[in-house]
Amino acid sequence: QVQVVESGGGLVQAGGSLRLSCVASGDIFSIYAMAWYRQAPEKQRELVAKFTSGGSTNYADFVKGRFTISKDNAKNTVSLEMNSLKPEDTAVYYCQVDVSTPLLHTFRYWGQGTQVTVSS
Repeated sequence: QVQVVESGGGLVQAGGSLRLSCVASGDIFSIYAMAWYRQAPEKQRELVAKFTSGGSTNYADFVKGRFTISKDNAKNTVSLEMNSLKPEDTAVYYCQVDVSTPLLHTFRYWGQGTQVTVSS
């Protein structure tokens, strides 16, 4: 079993910054991929940024140039540095971790989310 916990959310004024962190723990053989998603009320969950299994990064167009994803493989953590925040960034941000087994099956785990609120 794997546990995924996010932290770092809060209330910030437009133009401000926040840093979100995610820690995966438990029965981890290896992490296949890690990503940040967000979901605003009455809207679909959307990808914000991710690390692929090859270590490359993908960003949603709406955060390019503002957000930066980083990771610490040794600690099974992934962070999201958010700058120049806009009110439309307000959402619950979720960390998603894909864990690989020795037989190369993957299992997906989600954190419970951390609220980010950006005021105008």
